[in-house]
Amino acid sequence: MITKARRLNSSRFKLFLLFLACFAGGLGAGAALFLNSRPFQKGDSQEAMESIVNVAKLRRPVNILVLGTVVLSSDLPEARFTPPPKGYLETLEGKLNGQSDAILLIRFDPDKNTITSLSIPRDTQVEIPEVGLSKINAANYVGGAILSAKTVSNLLSRVTIDRYVRLNVAGFAQLIDALGGVEVFIPMDMKYQDDSQHLYINLKKGMQTLDGKKAIQFMRFRQDGLGDIGRVQRQQMLMRALAEQKLNLETVQKVPQLLEVVKQNLDTNLSIEEMLALVGFASNTDRDKMQMLMLPGRFSTPEEYELSYWVPDPRHIRQLMAEYFNVTSPYASSAEETPTPAYLRITIQDSLDRAEGIKTMTQLLADQGYAQVLPAETNWARPIDKTLIIAQSGDREAADRVRQILGVGQVVLEATGDIESDVTIRIGKDWLAKSQAPAGGAQPATGLP
Repeated sequence: MITKARRLNSSRFKLFLLFLACFAGGLGAGAALFLNSRPFQKGDSQEAMESIVNVAKLRRPVNILVLGTVVLSSDLPEARFTPPPKGYLETLEGKLNGQSDAILLIRFDPDKNTITSLSIPRDTQVEIPEVGLSKINAANYVGGAILSAKTVSNLLSRVTIDRYVRLNVAGFAQLIDALGGVEVFIPMDMKYQDDSQHLYINLKKGMQTLDGKKAIQFMRFRQDGLGDIGRVQRQQMLMRALAEQKLNLETVQKVPQLLEVVKQNLDTNLSIEEMLALVGFASNTDRDKMQMLMLPGRFSTPEEYELSYWVPDPRHIRQLMAEYFNVTSPYASSAEETPTPAYLRITIQDSLDRAEGIKTMTQLLADQGYAQVLPAETNWARPIDKTLIIAQSGDREAADRVRQILGVGQVVLEATGDIESDVTIRIGKDWLAKSQAPAGGAQPATGLP
């Protein structure tokens, strides 16, 4: 009998197989980036890959740089000599040499059985080798994948980058369409118009199935007061939705046609064997083993710089790299730098529009020594069943301690909460039931469970 878990793994396998097929279309376009890297080995992984036998097997952790590019006519060197007609900036599909709209370092770790992605905001202030101080998204435009890898490695405590993937925004949209769209919750109405780029965004709040074009709109929207950080949060929301989405047979049958369309929008130096190893590993990685971080930092002020930057926080970067990417540093000690309850910043976001839920939770945490607990400026726009405890700053240990105190909820490692917090708690129905339980039922939340 086929179990529910087996069906789930099969669905994930097919999803990653589709991405594999699309990546394979770009082979030949990329040259070897780090020739001394040997992260893979051959082996029999029939169980992980179902009917595929004798494929490559991941034998050690591997770090892959993923660059999502958008190329406008204004990005090209000759743009200043040839003004766009009627003031329009054309989006050049199939080009990969523009600025990076999305930058992620993804670690596949067979030792811990985890997949960890670190999102780097495109406005991050960095020193680009032989260029100088700039926004990190310029590295791909100036020197392609190699310069981008050097810049990212320097930023992240000299982390080793084993391989890269570059994908044009048009290719990503085609992937979404091939999947039949992606179901995602849109937390607010999103409307924006930029005639110069032919960029028109008009998305309504609520659960929706987005096609490729609308998924790109969802990720590129910046009018939420958070600028590029809001984009990172929506990228992570979309990644989570894709990881949970099931794939139907009709979609899998489209792979051959999809290859012909997508291959012109992708460049990678991964071999087919290496991709098979990643597919086999990813298809057997549980959802709770997917970890999504964001580069620690802060917004710059107008007094500091003329341009708006995301200014990196070196101390916390070292801490994250040591904990999640195994980059040793004499300055990084997660044990010493984990905030104590008195200094941990907690934001509580209500999804139920019930003020008493926030009040009882705040009091409970205060009784346990948490002195910096504040309500979010806005409620979450959709009621949720299970409380989410979001390790916003990457501190899973602190989030786990909060969950122990609450006695309900699920800890997730991602950056979709309040950016000023270390932990964001999104209240669900389970907390309301616990905190309002009658005397003869479950115990109300008045202390440690």
